[in-house]
Amino acid sequence: MGIEIDEETGIIKCRTDGIKNTILHLDFPSVGATENIILASCLSDTEVIIENAAMEPEITDLCNFLIKMGAKILGVGTNVIKITGVKSLKNISYNIMPDRIEAGTFLVLAVMTKGNIKITNVCIDDLKPILYKLEECGALLDVQKNSINIRMNKRPTALEIKTMPYPGFPTDMQAIFGSMLSIAKGTSIITETIFENRFKYTGELKRMGAKISQKGNTIIIEGKKKLNKARVEATDLRGGVRISFSWFIHKRGSNCG
Repeated sequence: MGIEIDEETGIIKCRTDGIKNTILHLDFPSVGATENIILASCLSDTEVIIENAAMEPEITDLCNFLIKMGAKILGVGTNVIKITGVKSLKNISYNIMPDRIEAGTFLVLAVMTKGNIKITNVCIDDLKPILYKLEECGALLDVQKNSINIRMNKRPTALEIKTMPYPGFPTDMQAIFGSMLSIAKGTSIITETIFENRFKYTGELKRMGAKISQKGNTIIIEGKKKLNKARVEATDLRGGVRISFSWFIHKRGSNCG
């Protein structure tokens, strides 16, 4: 794209005399790479094409937001996106999409606590990989046009999960499900294909008594009825939520509604 990048002790410096016309083929459909290329290209004098672009709903929402501001973007929602630069963007008002990871987090909380909750203002299509796995582990779902009611009256059953780019199972839900499966019946297997070092949270779960072993990019979880109290550290945002869930269940028990 014609951008010079220097990295100095944690500081990234970028310089350019102008974005170049280019076709970029991503080796992996990275969400962050796709979003940053789109943002860098929309205010330019050139045309940039992204091949093997990520197709997560958040990218579609970003593109729709930029288009409403006056950006020229074609191929929204596909793996080939064409950005034709414009000189300026206009001020607008825009409602961002519902957060599918936040919705999925509350759904898992209901399963872990044998609860009964209803979540509204959700996009069902974006949640399908999560909903399929929740049904597979025994949750009862009542899915409407833009709402989900979930009920759970027993321990979840073990699952096999493999994270994948959209429309596969989202990596951001991996730690959340890992926490749930630590108290599930049976042995679960989770394979992480998106991010390295995404299993750091398992060490903190093991402090609470979880039985988890790791082989490369796969963890094996032997579910227990209950975890123990322990001093733990949040390794990341999702891991922090996971720790909160596990602590809540330890303090209140798995029968809270």
